[in-house]
Amino acid sequence: MSFQKSILAAVAACAIAMPAFADGITIKDAYARSSGPSAKTGAAFFVIVNDTDQDDTLVSAKSDIAKRVETHTHIKTADGVMQMRKVEGGFPVAAHGMHALQRGGDHLMFMGLTRPMNQGDMVTVTLTFEKAGDMTVEIPVDLKRMPGDGMTMKGDMDMSNGSNN
Repeated sequence: MSFQKSILAAVAACAIAMPAFADGITIKDAYARSSGPSAKTGAAFFVIVNDTDQDDTLVSAKSDIAKRVETHTHIKTADGVMQMRKVEGGFPVAAHGMHALQRGGDHLMFMGLTRPMNQGDMVTVTLTFEKAGDMTVEIPVDLKRMPGDGMTMKGDMDMSNGSNN
């Protein structure tokens, strides 16, 4: 293999290993799941880190695994029941801040799954940010992950799965 081809291969390998980013926005600790092989819906969870000097907003997402992808959250109704609701306008991410999409809170909802979500599969999702634009991320399906595994929202991320901030 020529020196030039070796360099190109090394650059490509590094690019694959890096977290997804676009114009100062980074996606970390991403995973997706559904309730089982015949489920019609699924969800994705991750941390959005904004290393820019301006606020941005995740305004929409799309994926070939679902007929549509919506920004969702959980809210408590007057009678104390937790319900999922679509979030109009998306998720704001402050300049030099982060926003966690996590179980029991904000998340991406896959509506009308086009195929089952199996352990270890990869889901391609295109995220659209108001300022940073589109970024495509590969999100692993992790059906074994329990709520709270991998991150906490006490100001910092607890990346107990080995990847640190």
